[in-house]
Amino acid sequence: MPPLPGDFRGPDLAAAPDSYVYELPAEVRRAISRLLPAISRGEGVEAEVHAALADAHVRTAAALATGPGLILLRGVPVAGQDRATLAALFTMMGRALGRPMPQNLEGETITDIRDTGADPTDPDVRLYRTRAEQDFHTDGADVIGLLSIQPARRGGASRIVSSVRVYEEMRARRPDLAPLLLKPWFFHIPGAKARGLPEALPRPIVSTDGRKIESFFLGWYIRNAQDVAGVPPLTAEQREALTLYEAIANDPELYLDMDFQPGDVQWLRNCFVLHKRTAYEDHPDPARKRHLLRLWLAIDRLADGTPRFPIEGGAPR
Repeated sequence: MPPLPGDFRGPDLAAAPDSYVYELPAEVRRAISRLLPAISRGEGVEAEVHAALADAHVRTAAALATGPGLILLRGVPVAGQDRATLAALFTMMGRALGRPMPQNLEGETITDIRDTGADPTDPDVRLYRTRAEQDFHTDGADVIGLLSIQPARRGGASRIVSSVRVYEEMRARRPDLAPLLLKPWFFHIPGAKARGLPEALPRPIVSTDGRKIESFFLGWYIRNAQDVAGVPPLTAEQREALTLYEAIANDPELYLDMDFQPGDVQWLRNCFVLHKRTAYEDHPDPARKRHLLRLWLAIDRLADGTPRFPIEGGAPR
């Protein structure tokens, strides 16, 4: 039987970094650097950006479609550039692969990942706005992209694991619990109540058609949905399944850590890769605080059943 798409073990990738890391050649970095002033002025140089990064985009598309479902591009010139210029460059890079999609109820298509001082215990706060750990989860698009501008002083590693491998391990360890992942679970939608929108969305954690295994998972959204009126309480078996799923994802024999450097770009195929961020400590200097930009992309040939925020705004569906 051929291997399932997106099935990998983190230590195997770590032992062969060329299997997922692509360092931009010096001539490509120079070409992008030459285009940055024009991007800053708002000039139409997207075709030139795509041409300069053509090889990187081919490698990215292959890694997402037929590889492990992830790639780390290294060496995008970010030093000395303002946020608007880098956001424009990153958006151009994303459009070479797919269509940027809304990431929240407000319809933003590019998001700043940094600590805003928000309370991580507030169920309506999305954890990317805090320094707290985010356990393994998926997002809301076919492909997730991060551009690292400034790393944390300490911590903040990007940890990834194959959701395909997690499900296969769960089937092997607890065949009695694994089928529960194929049934609907209620996920809380942060901020929906204040806008008069549905507060919870029923979705299976795992979907499979026999050829591939896709996952949608945010454990704390499932737990927070328990406080929403009308959501049925989790059974003892569901709670056990949820705990085991997270424990398997956090097995060092399965996950891979990436310590971002400035100029790193990470692309993940959302339905095959769970991602996590460890808690971090920021620099006291505001200019050196951890800062990443995020894109969510729709790519028709990689489309899955992940709930999406509609273009016009509002709750995911």
